[in-house]
Amino acid sequence: MRILMVASEAIPFAKTGGLADVLGALPAALARLGHAVDVVIPRYRGIAVGEPLGRITVSMAGQQLDTTVAFYEVRGVRNLFIDQPHYFDRESLYGTSSGDYPDNAERFGFFCRAALEWAAAAGQRYDVIHGHDWQAGLVPVMLARVFRTDPTLGGTPTVFTIHNIAYQGSFPPETLPAIGLGSDLMRVDALEFWGRVSYLKGGLTFSRIITTVSPRYAQEIQTPAFGFGLDGVLRHRSGDLVGILNGIDYDQWDPERDPHLPEPYSASNLEGKGAAKRAVLETYGIPVSEATMARPLVGMISRMVDQKGFDLVAGIADALPHLDATIVVLGTGERRYEDMWRGLSVRHPDRIGARIGFDEGLAHRIEGGADLFLMPSRFEPCGLNQMYSLRYGTAPLVRATGGLADTVRNYDPRTGEGTGFTFDEYSPRALLGTLRWALDIYKDRAAWRRIQQAGMQEDNSWDASARKYADVYRRAVS
Repeated sequence: MRILMVASEAIPFAKTGGLADVLGALPAALARLGHAVDVVIPRYRGIAVGEPLGRITVSMAGQQLDTTVAFYEVRGVRNLFIDQPHYFDRESLYGTSSGDYPDNAERFGFFCRAALEWAAAAGQRYDVIHGHDWQAGLVPVMLARVFRTDPTLGGTPTVFTIHNIAYQGSFPPETLPAIGLGSDLMRVDALEFWGRVSYLKGGLTFSRIITTVSPRYAQEIQTPAFGFGLDGVLRHRSGDLVGILNGIDYDQWDPERDPHLPEPYSASNLEGKGAAKRAVLETYGIPVSEATMARPLVGMISRMVDQKGFDLVAGIADALPHLDATIVVLGTGERRYEDMWRGLSVRHPDRIGARIGFDEGLAHRIEGGADLFLMPSRFEPCGLNQMYSLRYGTAPLVRATGGLADTVRNYDPRTGEGTGFTFDEYSPRALLGTLRWALDIYKDRAAWRRIQQAGMQEDNSWDASARKYADVYRRAVS
């Protein structure tokens, strides 16, 4: 099949979160299955690669904007860049520390229109067009309204993926005429959402099939607790909603050939984890001794926000230094949580280390060197770090929600089976109890080795997920 994917970011070109990881790995996995995949993203400042492919003229906000389209091939995938400096030559992708760019509605309305104008001008029909998250939510809408009779695009089936339903692209009603769409779309069965225009709702309403990033999350977002007001729309379309678990890129995350690790290791030979643990302790300035190497190392790499369970962590902060463990954290987020971790590391430098920021190499070393990885999320559409942890023989400790529940099997001491540790109740008490239980299990080295090896044998590659997406595309076409 010929597949066109439209998204706002993709590695290795532009990234703010997991969406970029998906758009870097899923198309390549589909290409390995024999499909032809084009990925369209904006050409942001800093994207220096790409050869000119052609020019298009896009009508937007009463203007005719001449726009260049460039391409760059990576891993069998053609990546296309919509090059319009007026909208995309900016400091960052969506906004600054002061907030979102005020013209984001216009920016991504233009982007959706430009992606489709290019596809129409290219003249070669796609079997399916696949939009991702609110920034591409107008793709199915514009296909139905603007390109319905186009000889190349008319009738092309669309698939739309929700990566995180909390981000909805909500804008004032006057957005519609500004991006060239009729005010009749300001209806409850179209784009209207609590008196505003929702780009995400447009994707849900006008696409042929909706997917999201784990089976559990597909069920959760049909409930008021997790649907962020769109649960009714999703229940109405439940027959068209499919949960497909994200994969991880085994080319980038493989302890046997990871260049960020001091020594390679495998499920049959885990000795290299010790070298990674030593490297992590040294990086955080925690004394390396026989005692610290024997103690379990707990790692956490995350945005420091409530969604990721940091309110639970704050609730047990006083207990953390007194656990029989060393704890390291890497990430950025809300100031109160950054300050909490800085304070803990200053007061307990031999037990707790904090790095505020992000470092890709250190992230790999934490996954390799940690014994236990903490993800106590309030909600988690899919999650990637728990799958990295499984791959690296690091037992995940997670709250049983979304993709975390789909990927981590709770350890059962009666059978010795399981790949990590889970808890259900969203409370500091439940988190602390599960953490103490996991640290107690760590003392049984044979049991811990079984947990590590069971996790490393799981198949969380993108190849398995790509086959399920191909099935969705065939269903959309039929």
